[in-house]
Amino acid sequence: YTVFFPPEDAKRFEEDVKGVFEGIGMEIGIRKDQLQVIAPLEGTPAQRAGLRSGDKILKIGDTLTTDLTVDEAVNLIRGPKGTEVVLTIFREEWETSKEFRLIREIIEVPSLKLEFKDDNIAYIRLYQFSEKASFDFSKAAIEILESPAQKIILDLRNNPGGYLEVAQDIAGWFLDREEIVTIEDFGEGKEQKLYKAQGNAKLLSYPIVILINKGSASGSEILAGALRDNRGIKLIGETSFGKGSVQELEKLKEGSLKITIAHWLTPKGELIADKGLEPDIKVEITDEDYKEGKDPQLDKAIEIIKSL
Repeated sequence: YTVFFPPEDAKRFEEDVKGVFEGIGMEIGIRKDQLQVIAPLEGTPAQRAGLRSGDKILKIGDTLTTDLTVDEAVNLIRGPKGTEVVLTIFREEWETSKEFRLIREIIEVPSLKLEFKDDNIAYIRLYQFSEKASFDFSKAAIEILESPAQKIILDLRNNPGGYLEVAQDIAGWFLDREEIVTIEDFGEGKEQKLYKAQGNAKLLSYPIVILINKGSASGSEILAGALRDNRGIKLIGETSFGKGSVQELEKLKEGSLKITIAHWLTPKGELIADKGLEPDIKVEITDEDYKEGKDPQLDKAIEIIKSL
């Protein structure tokens, strides 16, 4: 499909992948004809307010979201820092919807966080595939290589994606050169385009597990699918979002066109769009876990990686 939108939306599309904008800090999308939260971003008003992946957005202010495109919804949610936006949210386990009042801020989303757990486990939380994520990941990878760490947990939960090239760069640390990272499928009868690992494969020998959830989308699904299909790496958590379409931004004098031209497939040919990736080990986080600050998904990842 083709969506026409004015010049300020082209600016927003570019801001997203740079990781700096004014708003409440969450990625949204339409699934089963319903606008919903893909992922609240780290350290933002959306995350602090308790919004979660899978929350359904029924209203933005007084506007029903039923007939809104994602771009129209984002334009209503974003706005100058210090101003308020009210979201009417429904969550599966609730009996009725609730209002969330959020104050917009300048959102600067970090690309990643690196921690070391139990001495020999490196834990990398990748927040998004932004412009600087390749550089930041290179620094983190060098730190891991110079540390006593022997195993890696790669956390892609609530990572809504970003640049394909960045996901491809990061995959190159974990895969042999020329192994397929993802396949761009343009439809029946058209030649597919293969994206291959071009990195140094310095982290190839490390045992690894990957965390995913409903907020893992796009580039996260490409990276997780590539490591699963090529190396048999276990995915832990919940089924990912299923955002596997290829979009191009065409700049015109009077505005811009964002066009969906193809779909991403995993190296073994699995369609990502609308399906997502199924975890090998399913672990959910309950309301009680959230309230008590527990993370059973990460606990399971640590348990599994210790056995590898």
